[in-house]
Amino acid sequence: MARPLKGVFMSSTSYSGAADTRAPASPARSRRVVDAPTRVFHALFALCFLGAYLTSEGESMRLLHVTLGYSMAGLLAFRVVYGLVGPRQARLSLLWRKLGSLPQWLASLKQGVADGSLVAVNWRQGQNLVLAIAVVALLVLVVPLTASGYATYNEWGDWLGEVHEVAGNAFLLLVLAHIGVIALMSLLRRKNMAMQMVHGRTEGPGPDLVQRNHGWLAVLMLVAVLGYWSWEWQQSPNGLISAQAVSDLVSGRETDDGDD
Repeated sequence: MARPLKGVFMSSTSYSGAADTRAPASPARSRRVVDAPTRVFHALFALCFLGAYLTSEGESMRLLHVTLGYSMAGLLAFRVVYGLVGPRQARLSLLWRKLGSLPQWLASLKQGVADGSLVAVNWRQGQNLVLAIAVVALLVLVVPLTASGYATYNEWGDWLGEVHEVAGNAFLLLVLAHIGVIALMSLLRRKNMAMQMVHGRTEGPGPDLVQRNHGWLAVLMLVAVLGYWSWEWQQSPNGLISAQAVSDLVSGRETDDGDD
């Protein structure tokens, strides 16, 4: 009579038991660093400028261009108020504190160059300073950009149109610089810094810098912007944009509705 393969079955059972008792891999930890209103503001602000810049030429999309410009002004007003009374991590004073450390950092950079010890310079602080400067410059430049656009739309002077064009091009350069800084910081820190403005979180242990997400306020802001666009559309006899205007934009041709 054949002997049972006791050792084989026991070893199989032991192996299976060992496999079942392995601890599952713990998920990567992350923490919330940007709240929902700030992220929605950032997305709407970027989309409004992109749309306004693409519709800046010709008369066929002038009303859409003006609507997006007014939207940028309204979003700036929200950001200023939120930066004054909102949570600590969204306060504008936080940006000013970062900018306040600029002289000290420049002094340390100068000393590092003189001593030949650039490794001792706090380069992470320098990256944050450059990013803060870009953000503040973008927020400040919205004022002359939208004000000159309003004046140009109401025909207060031909020279204001040139001011508006210069301000728009300067804003575009700042946007590109802002994107470049984010890309460079992502490369140096080996993580996608831009994704913080998408899901509001960053990898790594530690407590959340943002305790409350304030999602309701983000939804309210989005509804307000969409409601304003809908109201402007209803006020326009032909809508803010027509199929012919879209075709002209895609083909790169400029049309003049006044000659129709």
